[in-house]
Amino acid sequence: MTVLSKPYCEKVIYFLREQKPLFFNIKFCMLHKPIHTLLFLLATLALLALMAFVFPKGGIDLGNKMSLAFPTLNSFFEDKPEKTDISKILAIADANDTIIKIDSVIKPKNDTAKVLAKIDSLKPANLNEVAIDTTIKLLTTIQYKSAAKTAMNNFFNSLTNIANEPKSIRILHYGDSQIEGDRISDYIRVKLQTQFGGGGPGLVSLVPIAPSVINRISTSKGWDRYGVFSARDKRVPHNNFGVMAQLCRYANYYSKSDSVSPELAASVKIVTTKNGGPQAASYNKLKLFYGGAKSKVLCEFYDGAIFKESDSLQTGGNFNIKEYPVTSLNHEFKFSGYDSPDFYCASLEGGKGVMVDNMGLRGSSGTFFNQINYGQLKQFYDYLNVKLIILQFGGNTLPYLKDKEMAGKFGGYLKSQIYTLKKMAPQASILLIGPSDMSVKVGTEYVTHPLLEDLRNAIKQAAFDTDCAFFDMYDCMGGKNSMVSWVEKGIAAKDYIHFSPGGARKIAALLYSSLISDYNAYVRSKK
Repeated sequence: MTVLSKPYCEKVIYFLREQKPLFFNIKFCMLHKPIHTLLFLLATLALLALMAFVFPKGGIDLGNKMSLAFPTLNSFFEDKPEKTDISKILAIADANDTIIKIDSVIKPKNDTAKVLAKIDSLKPANLNEVAIDTTIKLLTTIQYKSAAKTAMNNFFNSLTNIANEPKSIRILHYGDSQIEGDRISDYIRVKLQTQFGGGGPGLVSLVPIAPSVINRISTSKGWDRYGVFSARDKRVPHNNFGVMAQLCRYANYYSKSDSVSPELAASVKIVTTKNGGPQAASYNKLKLFYGGAKSKVLCEFYDGAIFKESDSLQTGGNFNIKEYPVTSLNHEFKFSGYDSPDFYCASLEGGKGVMVDNMGLRGSSGTFFNQINYGQLKQFYDYLNVKLIILQFGGNTLPYLKDKEMAGKFGGYLKSQIYTLKKMAPQASILLIGPSDMSVKVGTEYVTHPLLEDLRNAIKQAAFDTDCAFFDMYDCMGGKNSMVSWVEKGIAAKDYIHFSPGGARKIAALLYSSLISDYNAYVRSKK
């Protein structure tokens, strides 16, 4: 190899500077041997290997749920986690998904005529049964404490005799962010209202936690939400949080020592889209649940562009109802007065049948029912004619669990909530839904959280100890490491925790199919 002399290099640099190319700042010229590059690479690899050896296996905690991690030497040689094959599960979900009339959010994959023909061919022998394709074998079904399967009987009996019910029966679907935006609930609503009657999306918050596919709600300035579902809001001087575990106001609470507030004006608009299908949009009355006002509040109500009514809301109390007949899908309230009532929720309701209420409570673990006024919540449950309560929690608890014992304790906390619910709504069946698969990153791969199955088992045991039904969503979606497959299919979010709207629909189809299969079995048992 020829090595250039220093004087020669200096001449080259002088020439380049004179020509002023982009690299005119060259300071020196040096040519090296290939062995130098090899030695540099080996030194770099040795340094990385040393870091992999000495770096803490659990990483370095940086605070704010952040950590600095470095791959271990073993991680480069370990076998990759085996991917879960979910193709059969998705095929069964698609086969059971027979919704055919719905607008932009829920669209059928099958040809409408073929689906109609298939449904017509599935007419059951018993008129009370629901037509389903019995040739499709579900991989995951609702589980019961004993073979008698009595935990859902109150609900199934109400469905069977729905014509004799004094009013619509309600299904209250409580859950965490996995169901917010009406996910899962919307599918069950469409299916049950199509089969058993009823209309409208049911209960809605005036300050929703997350946007819904059905309702668009907007408010004037000053509105706020006060909740108890994740942590009790200390601004609230009472425990009347209502059936949705939250209340809304357009003015802060004030005490007798405060100066008299000026007259307040506020408004809220509720617009119902057709994204939830024709049943959700077919309601004819709007109910406003409120209480707690210290002075009279004037309420003007508009149905579409038509002014319908002006009246004063009642003062005091924690369970007042104002009902309005409606003919449009656009509604507006205008309030004026020196105080704000506590607004617990509104309800959009159609003819008699089934109402399915979605209560997605972001950040909640489901252990809040004991913190709500017992008498008030019982009034809600009695008035609403609640026949089924679905509890879908656990996802927000998992990150805080340190061992199997803590998972068991959560099951105990959940049992105390269930006992409270059973006292307040003895006429209702209760269905617990276990958490979905949730992944954590270990090295370079996403795997199931190490305590997820312990949490699932604790929730299942809580259900059986209190004579409730249990649906294993973790098993339903494929079990261990299945979330990775759902993400790769585009039906779960890349946080490896939440379903996409399409994924939630598939879970809902599988849940509904299991529910209605057990209902049909109940009907046959009563012949």
